[in-house]
Amino acid sequence: MAKTRTVFLCQSCGYSRGKWLGKCPECSEWNTFVEEVVARATKGGGGLRVVSANSSEPTPITEIRDKTEKRTSTGIGELDRVLGGGLVRGAAVLVGGDPGIGKSTLMLQASMAMADEGMSVLYVSGEESVGQIRLRAERLGEMPEGLLVWSETSVENIEAKATVLKPDIMVIDSVQTIFSEMLESSPGSVGQVREISAKLTSFAKTAGVPVFLVGHVTKDGAIAGPRVLEHMVDTVLYFEGGPSNFYRILRAVKNRFGSVMEIGVFEMKSSGLTEVLNPSEVFLQDRPTGVSGSCVAVSMEGTRPLLVEIQALVSPTVFGVPRRTVVGADFNKVLLIAAVLEKKASVTLTNHDIFIKVAGGMRINEPATDLATALALASNFRDKAIDGATVIIGELGLAGEVRSVVMAEQRVMEAKKLGFKRCILPKDNALGLKRIKGVELIGVATLREALDVVLGESSVKG
Repeated sequence: MAKTRTVFLCQSCGYSRGKWLGKCPECSEWNTFVEEVVARATKGGGGLRVVSANSSEPTPITEIRDKTEKRTSTGIGELDRVLGGGLVRGAAVLVGGDPGIGKSTLMLQASMAMADEGMSVLYVSGEESVGQIRLRAERLGEMPEGLLVWSETSVENIEAKATVLKPDIMVIDSVQTIFSEMLESSPGSVGQVREISAKLTSFAKTAGVPVFLVGHVTKDGAIAGPRVLEHMVDTVLYFEGGPSNFYRILRAVKNRFGSVMEIGVFEMKSSGLTEVLNPSEVFLQDRPTGVSGSCVAVSMEGTRPLLVEIQALVSPTVFGVPRRTVVGADFNKVLLIAAVLEKKASVTLTNHDIFIKVAGGMRINEPATDLATALALASNFRDKAIDGATVIIGELGLAGEVRSVVMAEQRVMEAKKLGFKRCILPKDNALGLKRIKGVELIGVATLREALDVVLGESSVKG
């Protein structure tokens, strides 16, 4: 048997030492040493080698039997949507988000729902005692017998117990609190997080058990630990929403078994997280009427059309350099749209502060909302309100042209369901759509045409 020990490797150049160093003597980089488990080959091994997971023999692809086709429902429709239809056998799912956002609540609710369906679920917490988990479970609803809770921080013990119990689902809350006895560093360090994630991901694959890993995030919003952590797992989910916002958005940034375009919307209540089945209505419920600078756009999140309100405020600057503040949209795209407005539509914004906000805490980055952003800016600049029954769809080009968008019919139908009577959209999309009863379709080819229709001819002169 090869003897194992730990060394510290530089992540930049591969230089190894027996102890941690702040600065690498080889490449002069700082804070790049990470603890690694290595083994010394007995004969002809050429020195140290990294311990690898169990391997199998190569198999012709035509002879492989697909065991991952059937998906398991988590019991929460919005979570299933983001996962691509449910859990895949042997999948490793990483769930990240700010402190207090609801990660543990979501995982406990999903665990209880799956246990209600007759599945055995092992919920392992390194942060709470079993008594504290029970208190949370009592608040969330009836507690099923199929849910096994355990307070443990050793990954070796977790693997051994899971191998004996053979649960259908396993939840680890959180990966930064678990440690491996093979490493001397403290839980949450880069080496520990990588080792723990590798072991649990390997267990998920070999045992065929879907594993949820809850991860803390840094102050920059990224999941704490090495970036390779996100590469090791199959799916990475982020839970978004501020502490003062009752609505939470679950978004996939990586999914090997489904689309990363889907989102799930939840509302935080005293009894836990509840699904929001019609997010568009929620995001527009407090929309002001007859106020300039407010415009409704239709954004596609995967296969789901969402109506969002884009608010703009334009005011003369009191400093030498105008301010540009954007919340919920891409900052550089807003600068681009402002430049197109000034160059192609004579809306002079050079000496004005610009503030853009997507209401409801939603974050959008779809080209089809460009035209709505431009019209919201022009509306506030001219202090002329856009008709409250109008919805705007369209991508804006640098030449001032309005370009066609995908899934235009689904967008219009969603707007119709919420009572909108008029839709401004690209001319090519308007020509390709059949007449939709109850909605007036107005096709525009340029930004000036859109301003003409929405604000009137006098609003775009000079």
